[in-house]
Amino acid sequence: MPLLTNIRKRSILSLAIILPIGLLYSHYRYSISWLNQEVGGIFYEIFWCLFAFLFFPSRSAITPIPLWVLIITCLLEFMQLWHPPFLNWVRSFWWGKMLIGTAFTWSDFPYYFIGSGLGWLWLRLIVRRTKLKKVIT
Repeated sequence: MPLLTNIRKRSILSLAIILPIGLLYSHYRYSISWLNQEVGGIFYEIFWCLFAFLFFPSRSAITPIPLWVLIITCLLEFMQLWHPPFLNWVRSFWWGKMLIGTAFTWSDFPYYFIGSGLGWLWLRLIVRRTKLKKVIT
């Protein structure tokens, strides 16, 4: 049980680091505006990798989590081409814009891949030097 606590503490600390960085970077005004949104995709991917790892803290989840985060994020990006009233209503809120986005952009995809790759590396660092072998609940 102490090992699980250590893994969860590392995950929570990591989330506490990446969330403010991602949010602050997306609102940083002394950079090129489009770059704020594009690079924000990297932080978005890392955040969701870390968040999912809180619920599935195992070595065997280190690779599937970033893959699923990448797949879901890519699907969400394609959903931005769809504008039914319900989704437009969700997108009218700040949290809706942050979660599902507002406009489809092909240039977001490389940043999603980079973010998922960095998320994978981050998860590996979290479990480094532990003896975590199977799913712990």
